Amino acid sequence: MPAIKSRWWALIALALATLAIGLDATVLSVALPTLARDLDASTGDLQWFTNAYLLVMAAALLPAGMLGDRFGRKRMLLGALVLFGVASLTCAYATSTGQLIAARALLGLGAAVLTPLTAAVLTVIFTPEERPRALTIWVTANALGIPLGPLVGGWLLDNFWWGSVFLINLPLVAVALLAVGALVPESRGDERRRFDLTGVVLSTVGLVALTYGVIEAGERGWGDARALVTMVAGAVVLVAFAAWQRRAREPLVDLDLFRSRGFTWGAILATVATFTMFGLLFTLPQFFGAVYGTDAFGTGLRLLPVIGGLMVGARVAGRLAERIGAKVVVAAGLALMAAALGFGATTSVDTGYGYVAAWVCAAGLGLGFAMPPAMNAALGALDTRRSGVGSGLIQAMRQVGSAIGVAVLGTVLNAAYRDGLPADATDAVRNSASGGVEVAGQLGSTQLLDSVRTAFVQGMDSTLALSAVLAAAGAVLALVFLPARPPDPPQEDEAAPLPAESTV
Repeated sequence: MPAIKSRWWALIALALATLAIGLDATVLSVALPTLARDLDASTGDLQWFTNAYLLVMAAALLPAGMLGDRFGRKRMLLGALVLFGVASLTCAYATSTGQLIAARALLGLGAAVLTPLTAAVLTVIFTPEERPRALTIWVTANALGIPLGPLVGGWLLDNFWWGSVFLINLPLVAVALLAVGALVPESRGDERRRFDLTGVVLSTVGLVALTYGVIEAGERGWGDARALVTMVAGAVVLVAFAAWQRRAREPLVDLDLFRSRGFTWGAILATVATFTMFGLLFTLPQFFGAVYGTDAFGTGLRLLPVIGGLMVGARVAGRLAERIGAKVVVAAGLALMAAALGFGATTSVDTGYGYVAAWVCAAGLGLGFAMPPAMNAALGALDTRRSGVGSGLIQAMRQVGSAIGVAVLGTVLNAAYRDGLPADATDAVRNSASGGVEVAGQLGSTQLLDSVRTAFVQGMDSTLALSAVLAAAGAVLALVFLPARPPDPPQEDEAAPLPAESTV
């Protein structure tokens, strides 16, 4: 294990890599209108700029974790950083929609390696006592991309060409490369482990099909035949994957991990927290634009209370978890998120930003309470042999949860928004609130503008109310199933599977 000071410097390197991923996930949203104009991109092209990234990431998370365990996590991290930098450069100078979609797919591959292995390395270089604080920093770096993406992206688009929003990854990648190379120790799992090709194929096909089906359902509706068939097919393949993992001599994923309640419920509750937070992150940028009339930069500024709450909550949660255990802290965090989102569901067109900032900050505080202890409960069940593939499994669950969150919550928002519009509203108005505001401005119709804003806020309130219910359910699940404290992980020389934890 590296020296204490080196460990924390290494964490900063990993946090920079994580921040680059977070920025890339959010900065594209502000560039889509410009890309549509400069690259003559259709609506389908714009969707694939995002979907190519998400689908490749979903496909590669589990194999990436396993390859890190087998061939060396530091080596894989360095390769992924180089790939991420090259893909960012390719995105910036793409001259066609096809080139940009391909480059975004490469970015997804780089992110799929970086995401689980940065978390896996934390389990190797930090002691169980240090890990909660390290995870707090890692989760905060992950979340910083939420407001920084629109802030930085909006400023760049106002002053430079659209490719600059991808070039901001390069300095982060360069510093992370140097720091990972100098400070992060090499670590491996079982180098003699065979490559589970069947498991890789089944997990890849299942995750891609399920994620794609969910994305399609969000765009076409949950009654769309293609979306339903793809989702069902993905679920069936994942069931086949689980059955194969039980039979395989050296499986890709050790399903005995799920015998640990800390791993199982830590991963599930981290996914619940991610899902519910998407209710806020999906609706608020649109609310600020449609109702307050803010640009991308102003939207990023108004999302900063999320980060403020998160940083405070994560810092306090780490200390509380040491004293009273993760169960109560995670449950309290999810309950606070439920209350904050419930208050958010009472927002109206005339609500001032002060009220919005208060409940947004409270939601961030709840996320800070819930996410790091839940992640620590899951990662605490992993030994160094399985930290890569175990982290990949956690991140795959969160990735699918995020996709489902966007699709489900987007459906709720769109349905309520369209129900609140006048019956004779045009397709341009019904497609989105931003489109409705634009049409109202072109017509000079204050009546239509009021209808669009009121209908959107009704949809947002419905979305936030559903998110609040899910967060409340998560709080109950945490109290019932999550162990109070993560158990000590098995030692590297222990070949036996994880024991099931006793009830706490």
